[in-house]
Amino acid sequence: LPNLLTDIKSIVDTQSQIDPTMKSERLYTRLSAAEVRRQLMVKFEYAEEELPTIETIRIKLNQLGYHPQKVALGKPQKKIPETDAIFEQMERVTLEAALDPTTLQISMDAKALVNIGPFSRGGKNRVSTTACDHDFTPKTRVTPYGILLPEFDDLFLYFTESKVTSEFIVNILEEWWEEFSERFKNYQTLLLKLDNGPENNSRRTQFMKRIVEFVDKYQVNVRLAYYPPYHSKYNPIERTWAVLENHWNGTILEDIQTALKFAQTMTWKGNHPMVKLMNQSYETGVKLTKKAMDEIETQIERLSNQESQALPNLGPWFVDICYRSAY
Repeated sequence: LPNLLTDIKSIVDTQSQIDPTMKSERLYTRLSAAEVRRQLMVKFEYAEEELPTIETIRIKLNQLGYHPQKVALGKPQKKIPETDAIFEQMERVTLEAALDPTTLQISMDAKALVNIGPFSRGGKNRVSTTACDHDFTPKTRVTPYGILLPEFDDLFLYFTESKVTSEFIVNILEEWWEEFSERFKNYQTLLLKLDNGPENNSRRTQFMKRIVEFVDKYQVNVRLAYYPPYHSKYNPIERTWAVLENHWNGTILEDIQTALKFAQTMTWKGNHPMVKLMNQSYETGVKLTKKAMDEIETQIERLSNQESQALPNLGPWFVDICYRSAY
């Protein structure tokens, strides 16, 4: 069974989350070994008699770095009725993208705000450092925003002192695409994996307007795929934040340049990230009128499952925006 480990990974990876405490780089999966074995038979047509036992698959999962233990802090606050269906569809679009040489998978999200100043981050350092014994007002705060290409293990980090708004997110995507599109010129579709946050969900009018404009400007299709509410830790980009936090948590980030330099020296799967500071400021609260958003809705396609009442409406979580030539 030469492809067994690859097939196990493809099943489990979309349903695994990083340690939410960011104190380790461990992954925790929603799936039991028995369920993984069942899905191997259903999705990859393995015969039951040729597959290893459940115990062997459990060992393989551990070897791949997936752990079944529950983390109290990682337990989602809530679970909406569509959660399981969203994960199933996420797994489906991920597999489709993996099999399609013209689709590029991109995982995107922001890290929590980072205080800049003489503050302890709770880590250890071989060099003696002294932090303030109280966390006073920071000099400034920065938010790292990441773009991860899971297929290539390439990571791009954009730091901002401004608010992470819809405008900021799409501007980052545009800047990244303009710089690297030549490398990916054979790709026709970008699969964007996102959390369901207030600035980038598919009901955020300004975000959808900018994504439609992105498609028209660069003549590339975009598929938006959102993780369920309260489950953003399953997004692959979240795993890079644990690496970054463990890399710099023994350091005093006294200024922005120190933060940028430490981000540049972290490694993700053996690669250093590209790191850049964005200086533009953004206003919050920018939104479209209902009439303008109605026009945007005519240019996108949501996974509504209208043909079957037995299936949940996943329109808010899976959206296709296809390039339409004017000719």
